[in-house]
Amino acid sequence: MTIGLLGFQTTIAAPVTLSGIGVHSGSPVSITFQPAEAGTGIVFSRQFADGTTAEYRAVSSNVGNTDLCTVLGTSLSRSVATIEHVMAALYALGLDNLVVEVDGAEMPIMDGSSIAFIEAIEQAGIVNLGEKRRYIRVLKPVRIDSGASWSEFRPHDGTRFEVEIDFASPLIGRQSWQGELTAQVFRDELARARTFGFMRDVERLWAAGFALGSSLENSVVISDDDTVVNVEGLRYADEFVRHKTLDAVGDLALAGAQFIGCYRSYRGGHKMNANALKALLSDRSAYEIVEAPMRSQRVRAREFVAVSTAEFAPWAG
Repeated sequence: MTIGLLGFQTTIAAPVTLSGIGVHSGSPVSITFQPAEAGTGIVFSRQFADGTTAEYRAVSSNVGNTDLCTVLGTSLSRSVATIEHVMAALYALGLDNLVVEVDGAEMPIMDGSSIAFIEAIEQAGIVNLGEKRRYIRVLKPVRIDSGASWSEFRPHDGTRFEVEIDFASPLIGRQSWQGELTAQVFRDELARARTFGFMRDVERLWAAGFALGSSLENSVVISDDDTVVNVEGLRYADEFVRHKTLDAVGDLALAGAQFIGCYRSYRGGHKMNANALKALLSDRSAYEIVEAPMRSQRVRAREFVAVSTAEFAPWAG
């Protein structure tokens, strides 16, 4: 991985607003991406009907429920849910500082992927703030296991994802995606992959108050006879694992900083992603904080230099 201007912190060039519905609530919701100063990080600001607001830094320590999506906050009434598709877009485009204003309990699902957020940010533009960006560089393997599932971080000269899924459904089966993560790779290979689910699970989710906004416009639906219900079919032959990789990008963005290393998972999900990240950050010998050397030409990730971390804990709330 080489780093040019990406060695500096960024923000969005101008505010941009998107509207849609929440996939679980089914309620209308609008979000506005607002520019922010260097050092702000990614902050979600939920606006309530009574005029009050609640703010959450998008960091690991603020993650609550991870059963069906990734949630910031532990209070059901004052949390922000389904942030992973937004976070994946912000991470892939290298946005460090942004305030995400939201007037509902979750992000709009849009078409079930990250492409709407990518296109909105690209239209608004990204600006360099002139302040050095710091990275989390993985120094040694960190792994967690849960039954047949596992996730791990490994040292790597770049930012790489290796995600494998294994479903009993013959339509999905065993699929894997591997690649170096760049803005272009994310846009071309992952951003349009949609969330998916099985028709047999719909009634159970509805009864539990989930997936009330799910439809063929924002989800790939698999029928009881193991076929894709959506008329358009799949966007990629392996769209399922590509979406799981998109989710992993968004979940790991909650490190609070870009990371240099390889993330691998088998039969993972939001909970595994969150727990693997917490395992990495809880082992101070497993990573170091680095930044690019002060020079104008592009440099390789292995040339990054360690910096003092006494006052730097990007994952802290």
